Amino acid sequence: MFCVILGNTLISTIPGFSGAGPTPEKTLLTPNLDAELVTTGRITSLPLKPNTPTGCPTPASITRAMIELTGVPPLFINAGLKYPLTVSYLDALGGIGEDPRSSNAVPLAKNLFLHGQEIGKFLSWSSDLLVLGECIPGGTTTALCVLRALGYPATVSSSLVQNPVNQKEAFCRQVLTGIAANNITDPIEIIKRVGDPMIPVAAGIANTYTGTLVLAGGTQMLAVCGVIKAMNDSVPAIATTVYVRDDRTANVQELAEMMGISIYYVDPGFGELGHDGLARYCHGEVKEGTGAGGAMFMACMMGFTPDQIQKKIFETVQAYS
Repeated sequence: MFCVILGNTLISTIPGFSGAGPTPEKTLLTPNLDAELVTTGRITSLPLKPNTPTGCPTPASITRAMIELTGVPPLFINAGLKYPLTVSYLDALGGIGEDPRSSNAVPLAKNLFLHGQEIGKFLSWSSDLLVLGECIPGGTTTALCVLRALGYPATVSSSLVQNPVNQKEAFCRQVLTGIAANNITDPIEIIKRVGDPMIPVAAGIANTYTGTLVLAGGTQMLAVCGVIKAMNDSVPAIATTVYVRDDRTANVQELAEMMGISIYYVDPGFGELGHDGLARYCHGEVKEGTGAGGAMFMACMMGFTPDQIQKKIFETVQAYS
């Protein structure tokens, strides 16, 4: 099975924090539009093409290409969205992530973990291999806060070419003050204070899923693994792109080694395809999202060749040009 957990955090609406939308406020629509594209092959809610303002194809278009290639139908899980979805989904009954500078970020963190456990049990009856992705703009910042609160010397990636490292660091220092002052170490309580709704749902699924679980994503999924490890659960593998690994502003491999995680890096060779937009991935734009790295990993595991994967991605993104 291929699943993507969708969510929002108000952090993505802070100017300069997220490149997952044409404006900070419109980042809240990105998970909805990505779900439409991956499910139906087109964006139906708005007259938009699945490209960034610079012409870089969104990771959801790559995920869509792999869904078409493999024939595996996608399943979406709503962890907490501002706007209603237009595709079928499982509902974890959460709310949008709040700004932790002014309130608890995820007041329903415990409930979301419990609902994730229920979903994990259901998915165990439906599959023996689960590739679990995420789409939550602003999620690298919440991942930074959660990982730091758990004691990891994390630096995290960004969808932007110029990672707003200083802005994220200042934000993280501000919101972690209460964590340190109150000596909070419980992982669910940490998510409640500074996380986002995707993290507890993913951790809950990992807690009860009985098949082989592969988390599809970059630094956000490292935060999920940090929470899982803090609960003394078995930590799953991660699949992501080489563009996350090669981000010099993030220590993905170092964190994976600290946690004892097997991490697989997919290299789709976007610089060799003759597509200017895809080549932007090689220069640090976007890098990963909506389970794209995991979707390509899944296609590899199902026996599709690198040539078949590249050809399908090229054809798919060309159709949206």
